[in-house]
Amino acid sequence: MQDSVSPSEQAPLEIPPPPGFWRHWWRRQTPTRQDRFAMLAPLAAVLLFLAAIVSAFWYLRLEEMDREQEAVRRDVEYAQQRLRLRVLERQEQLMRLARDISNKEVDPEEFIGRAESMVVQYPELQMLTWIDERRKLKATHSAPSVALQQVRVAGETLRPGETEAMYSLARDLQQPVYSQPAAGAEGTGLLQLHVPLSEQGRFGGVILGEFSIDGLMRYGVPSEVSAKYAVALLDGKNRIIAGTSVPPRNPATQLLPWASQPNEYEVPVSPVGNGLILRAQAYRTGLGVIGSGLFWLVGTLSAMTAWMLIANWRHTRRRVQAQQQLMAETTFRRAMENSMLTGMRALDMQGRITYVNAAFCQMTGWSEGELVGRLPPFPYWPEEDRELLAARLDDEIHGRASPGGIQVRVKRKAGGVFDARLYVSPLIDAKGQQSGWMTSMTDITEPNRIREQLQASHERFTTVLEALDASVSVAPLGSEELLFANKLYRLWFGGQAQGHLQMVAQAGVPEQRREPALDDVDALAGLPTGPLTSAISENAEIFVPELGKWLEVRSRYLNWVDGRLAQMVIATDITPRRHAEEQSAAQAERAQSASRLVTMGEMASSVAHELNQPLTAITNYCNGLVSRIKARQISDDDVLAALDKTARQAQRAGQIIQRIRSFVKRSEPNRTLSDVNVMVNEALELAEIELRRRNVRLSHYVAARLPKLMVDPILIEQVLVNLLKNAAESIEHAKRPVSRRSVELRVIPRQLDEQSVVEFSVLDSGSGLAPEVMDRLYEAFFSTKVEGMGIGLNLCRTIVESHHGRMQAENIYNAGEVVGCRFSFWIPVSGAITSIVGKDAGVVA
Repeated sequence: MQDSVSPSEQAPLEIPPPPGFWRHWWRRQTPTRQDRFAMLAPLAAVLLFLAAIVSAFWYLRLEEMDREQEAVRRDVEYAQQRLRLRVLERQEQLMRLARDISNKEVDPEEFIGRAESMVVQYPELQMLTWIDERRKLKATHSAPSVALQQVRVAGETLRPGETEAMYSLARDLQQPVYSQPAAGAEGTGLLQLHVPLSEQGRFGGVILGEFSIDGLMRYGVPSEVSAKYAVALLDGKNRIIAGTSVPPRNPATQLLPWASQPNEYEVPVSPVGNGLILRAQAYRTGLGVIGSGLFWLVGTLSAMTAWMLIANWRHTRRRVQAQQQLMAETTFRRAMENSMLTGMRALDMQGRITYVNAAFCQMTGWSEGELVGRLPPFPYWPEEDRELLAARLDDEIHGRASPGGIQVRVKRKAGGVFDARLYVSPLIDAKGQQSGWMTSMTDITEPNRIREQLQASHERFTTVLEALDASVSVAPLGSEELLFANKLYRLWFGGQAQGHLQMVAQAGVPEQRREPALDDVDALAGLPTGPLTSAISENAEIFVPELGKWLEVRSRYLNWVDGRLAQMVIATDITPRRHAEEQSAAQAERAQSASRLVTMGEMASSVAHELNQPLTAITNYCNGLVSRIKARQISDDDVLAALDKTARQAQRAGQIIQRIRSFVKRSEPNRTLSDVNVMVNEALELAEIELRRRNVRLSHYVAARLPKLMVDPILIEQVLVNLLKNAAESIEHAKRPVSRRSVELRVIPRQLDEQSVVEFSVLDSGSGLAPEVMDRLYEAFFSTKVEGMGIGLNLCRTIVESHHGRMQAENIYNAGEVVGCRFSFWIPVSGAITSIVGKDAGVVA
């Protein structure tokens, strides 16, 4: 077969089309399928021929095996009948002997004589024994071939065992009983026959005859059967007790598929039963490997023919596959060229167009036939650019084209013009010689339009950033390079990154400053930047001395255009807002001081009454001293005692004035770790004046070992005084009797929302709060008192919330009746309030 002839050309010549229907079916197949069928048909014919040969040998062998099996079965049954008749003859003779003994016609001496004659006459009979009804051996005779240990002695008693069991069975059944074949000490198997003796209807013993299994098979099986088969006698467990068997064949030698084990047949020997089985196995009569030479010759030739056909088919298939791959590659390249959005054009060394792809024709609107073979000027050149394009084409042909391509204008056949970029490369043929130039053309009209839009968008974005009233700067981590800065940043800090780094450091994000190396990377190299760039920006307020401004700094991480992790900082001037907050804090501080003054003004009569007592006492002491000194009725000790009492009363009045002065004194907010007991005692001393005036009983409970709180003690005292004073006024307004005029202050630790707090509670026995009052309780300038200003509770809640606490009010009920009110607030025990900026007054406001 020559390589130049394709399988599609020669396949129809090798197998002529079949007539009729098959001819039409054959003609409808493709050349590839015809070639496949032409190669597979001979192979299938060879395989079918080989299968027919194997089937024929198989069938003949099965027929032969069936005939052999039938012959074995027939011969075994014949041998079983011969062996059965021989056993029955011996049984009949023993039964006649048993009748003679039962009729008293045979004594032990005569029994031995008759037994000797029977043993000599019948070689398979090995031993005869007369056993009486007491299991005693009266007489016995054995053949000379019996082993010494198997010989029975007259006068002995039957030993327990199988013989004794068969003896009992024969006595019970009163019928001859065969025992299972038993192997002798030297491997000689003996078959026992127990014939019962009957004396006038009662059991009189047995005649025990013992037969050699080997002798039964030798003299009972016909010689012609023994010559043809391997004959053996098996016991009930399928063990060979006499005879021979054919050894099993080695599976490795069974080369033919129909090779099998030799034929055999088994049949039980009656009257012994299943305890003695006659088996015959046919000797191997098959042809074997050597006798099956014809089969192997035919099989070898068929395999060689099939191998040659398969090899030829594989070779042809490889050729077809190569052709298909070549066609697929060509089709793929053509489809790829036609599917490209880039126009392709090939020029020879003289500048003539030799090839254009579909994209080039689609871009220009000219067909392949209109372009191939054309010399410059080409029809897609605009008239106004022909001189320029001719010069550039000359540069292309002479190898002077720019590697980055050139941008030109191309005219469509319909008259439109578009921008294109041309890339030129040498066209090398299969021999490695340059045969022309390959040009790729890309329509860049849309990219140019997008580039212009991006440029305009960039200008607008830059204009917006430059006009922002906030400073914007971007710098990479671990470097002092400034990637971007807007106008306000440049106005404040210039064009260097020092201002950016200073704001980052003051905002609490220290930057590592080091000299950058050529192969240096930032400290976060290798870590995922997604969580950093998507994190919420951080805010901080800093003061820049160089600018004299307060700046609110917001920073966040971002991925720069070159992939580096950078930090963007936006700084806004908040100096006016800070000034406003300071003024608001001052106003709040003045409001707190005014509130304390108002409180003390409301308590003025109580304070005056409280001061009147020590002043009256001092006056009385002084008048008494003057009278007694004038009358000269006083001693020095009495004078000293009176002066001491006067000093204590003056000290008491001074303490009252000092406490009031410290309460209303205006001071800066000062949060310190304060003792709860001290704050409570100071507040109680001030509030007790008002409560005594209103005839209200005050009780308090402060839990032991309370932690210190980070608070402003004056403000907390102000809250407690206001709550206690309001409680006393509520009781007086409710006109409670003296027994029910009480206020209780409780200070205990609590756990609230998994946070440790200290709770201050003020309980009164007043009339409680109405629902409409409860809704507007903390509203500014709302009050239920005629003279009230409406800023007390609002200021109290503001003070508590400025300490990160909460305040609430609730009525106390007894059987559905309001019996009082409870105001409570809590302050967190956290060392959480550690950094308190001077914003507390602003928060209060």
